[in-house]
Amino acid sequence: MKVDQFNFELPKELIAIRPAASRDGARLLVVKGKDQTDRMVTNLSDFLSAGDLMIFNDTRVIPARLKGKRRDAKIEITLHMNMGGGVWKAFAKPAKKLKSDDIINFEGSLDASLVSKGDGGEVTIEFNKIGDDLREALNISGVMPLPPYIASQRPIDDRDKNDYQTIYSQNDGAVAAPTAGLHFTKALQSQLDKKGVKGVYVTLHVGAGTFLPVKADDTEDHKMHAEYGEVSEDVANLINETRAKGGKIVAVGTTSLRLLESATDNNGVTHAYRDATDIFITPGYKFRSIDILMTNFHLPKSTLFMLVSAFAGFDNMKKAYKHAIESKYRFYSYGDSSLLFREDQL
Repeated sequence: MKVDQFNFELPKELIAIRPAASRDGARLLVVKGKDQTDRMVTNLSDFLSAGDLMIFNDTRVIPARLKGKRRDAKIEITLHMNMGGGVWKAFAKPAKKLKSDDIINFEGSLDASLVSKGDGGEVTIEFNKIGDDLREALNISGVMPLPPYIASQRPIDDRDKNDYQTIYSQNDGAVAAPTAGLHFTKALQSQLDKKGVKGVYVTLHVGAGTFLPVKADDTEDHKMHAEYGEVSEDVANLINETRAKGGKIVAVGTTSLRLLESATDNNGVTHAYRDATDIFITPGYKFRSIDILMTNFHLPKSTLFMLVSAFAGFDNMKKAYKHAIESKYRFYSYGDSSLLFREDQL
């Protein structure tokens, strides 16, 4: 499909630069085919049933944006994929003048050497620290990697250390938050538990590539950046059991959805998974694992807007986003949320 088909005009004032005062106090647009219902995140359990299973992404955002120097020139690095042993794929700005023998110096005695350069500012770097030592150094040198549409409007501050992290985050490695999960509170999870809706955790370390614009004119020409994810055998088994009993599988966020689609075969059986995924979902894709998707509102012409259009229907999502804009829903990472039902199941 032509990428321009996924474009829409969004007033700048609808871009949320801070979250709602209460995480679960955001609005929730429920989309079932052509039907749309305006509710609140606190009403989430009204649309789910006992025996349904929610899939949360427990990745934890690290301070992945670093400012350093190489040969006295300033450079900004945004980490996006951990390759192990202190080696990371990253985006560098500016990247053109980086050379293979360059050493980038950051605060807190943290250095990185350039391993290789790719296209579009992507580089591979190797730090002089690993493990806990690297984690501590990043906490000194790095800042939370807020999306550019927020960071360009205000400084990153201490509030973001909490706001840009889900309450159940556990496994370090993401450089962008799984933002649908930002709406959950202990009270909301307790409410779902009382309803008989179970919750389990998978891990997908969200990369900075999620914010990259689609530069191709046609979706067939776009290449996704890979992200590492894990689904345990116990979780895979519970998903299969839930499906067999007629329960719905509810993905909290596009990250959980993409990981489970990568872990599920063409027969609809989900397997344990420990690997990178670069799955790219556009209209026409046949979903295998997920029945309901909770997700925030996404950028025009983004891979995530393409994904929700594939899931809930292209025309339905165009209509839903038009309604959201007219109704002044708050967009993007710190914004309001939506609950989408799979179009081919209605």
